[in-house]
Amino acid sequence: MLLLPNGSRLHVLHNAAQPVVRLQVVFRAGKWYEPAPGISLLTARMLLEGTRTRTARQIADEVAFYGASLECEQGFDRATLTLYCLTRHLEKLLPLVNDVLTEPTFPEPDLSLLKTRTIQNVQVERQKTSYLAAERFSRNLFGSTNPYGVVFDENSFQAIEGSDVQNFHHQTYVLAGAEIFLCGDVEAQHIEQVQAMVGTGSTITQDQAPASGFTAPSTSLPHDYVTVASIQSSLRIGRLWPAPSHPDTHKLQVLAKILGGYFGSRLMKNIREDKGFTYGIYASVGPREHATSFVIGTDVNAASTQATITEVHHELRKLQEKVVPADELKTVKNYMEGKFANELSTVFEQCDKYKSLVFLNLPASYYTDFLHDISTIDAAQIQRLAQQYLSPIDMIEVIAGPASS
Repeated sequence: MLLLPNGSRLHVLHNAAQPVVRLQVVFRAGKWYEPAPGISLLTARMLLEGTRTRTARQIADEVAFYGASLECEQGFDRATLTLYCLTRHLEKLLPLVNDVLTEPTFPEPDLSLLKTRTIQNVQVERQKTSYLAAERFSRNLFGSTNPYGVVFDENSFQAIEGSDVQNFHHQTYVLAGAEIFLCGDVEAQHIEQVQAMVGTGSTITQDQAPASGFTAPSTSLPHDYVTVASIQSSLRIGRLWPAPSHPDTHKLQVLAKILGGYFGSRLMKNIREDKGFTYGIYASVGPREHATSFVIGTDVNAASTQATITEVHHELRKLQEKVVPADELKTVKNYMEGKFANELSTVFEQCDKYKSLVFLNLPASYYTDFLHDISTIDAAQIQRLAQQYLSPIDMIEVIAGPASS
């Protein structure tokens, strides 16, 4: 990691297996930092729609000419501009990257079209029970005013103006203080070129970054129903979960895998294989920078809704009441160790793992500890964790489906 003069940090991972590089410039510009819902999304999606010196067509043509890929994605916590290109073209593309990041114009006709298109997409998605269940679950889990739980509102989204997007970009897309990740077939001159692009300019302190206020999660609706005309129901059952920095975090990953984290999990065997209620059901942990969630999700025939919930509760209690058999625990351990190794097969995947350490402020030993905890956890520890974290009474439940279910 290189600390640059303006306060930004450049992280470099070298692997010359292929003559390709990936450059990512990451800003605190996700939903957590937006002054009004939707601004971070519009800013990220409008970034490639034109600059002071290039039209959107010119940007796209230049990227295509070099056989590259350039896109900006917005998440709950961060926004990321990502460039993939052949190593020999990096120097030629850096001026374009700099232009897109520092000189976007956010043309009003394109902004208006994007707002309309986004609203239409949400209207289509809200006809799906899975979308409605996930949306309501997040609202109930994190709170309706928390950035993680805010529900999309068409009227407020339509009211966002170009000046709002410009201001948000000016406040958050600041190269000084950004996290830059350069990985692939990287040589010394490429590092110098990136440093020259992102490492100059005025410094910025963390206090200058805009931030949304965190509100306590709502617990007033442990059970909620969203009525929608459909022949199926979507279920979301879960709770707030310990952060990745918590001492139990790796062991809890094993618990989640046993419950519903792979095809041979207990939820899959019971609700898919034995009962035939669904094609798939999962249990997963979703770490974010300001909160972590645990969620069980599935889509079922509406007539099987209550029976599915009953079986989910049964599997939760079973983990609390009985120790996991040795052969089942061994299978899960082998699966997790193998999957982890597969997730490190390319330098880009290795960089993604490293990024988690940076953004979640985790120690360098995090993944070593992960492998150690997986190999050493025993059935008694699994049972104690289930008793502490998997009580059905502590879960928030959301059903989206027809009124008759």
